[in-house]
Amino acid sequence: MVAKISLGSSLYGAIVYNGEKINKEKGRVLDTNKIYNDGSGNIDIHRAFEDFKRWMPQHTRAEKTMMHISLNPHPDDHLSEMQYTQLAHEYMEKMGFSEMPYLIVKHEDIDRHHIHIVALRVRPDGSCISDKNNFYRSKEITRELERKYGLHIAERQKITPDMPIKKIDPSGDIKRQVASTVKMVGMRYK
Repeated sequence: MVAKISLGSSLYGAIVYNGEKINKEKGRVLDTNKIYNDGSGNIDIHRAFEDFKRWMPQHTRAEKTMMHISLNPHPDDHLSEMQYTQLAHEYMEKMGFSEMPYLIVKHEDIDRHHIHIVALRVRPDGSCISDKNNFYRSKEITRELERKYGLHIAERQKITPDMPIKKIDPSGDIKRQVASTVKMVGMRYK
């Protein structure tokens, strides 16, 4: 499983990004922690934002108050929504976020389904959950979860100059495909 972690200050932006996937029927809320969830798979963006804000302290020295995580299992792993939810909760617990508010959204916009987690990093007392060694901790946790649940080991694919350039599929994520193609062409340019 590959985890991509982004720290930021735009909580509303992360909620809107996931809300747009849901509105386009390319995503679904699987579960939440300390955030209202009506169980329909949809989300009221403003309500979710207000719920997150309720947990945000008035004063904090942290600049990057939220974390947006994308958990991507190997393409050969086909998980149920319950399994995705269980993986997300275990991942967040092991990362030290079990007491923090977060939102779990399954994305179905590409053929490889994956989940996004939006979470606060700032505790109600104003202290921030450390992001020190996030990459290494996350890698250990994903390997542990892969072993525990019998999943394939997934690595982030590195783009090399000798990789073939794929034809863009109009039914897929065009933005990502064009970015990948431009990157590969740029690597080969002399």
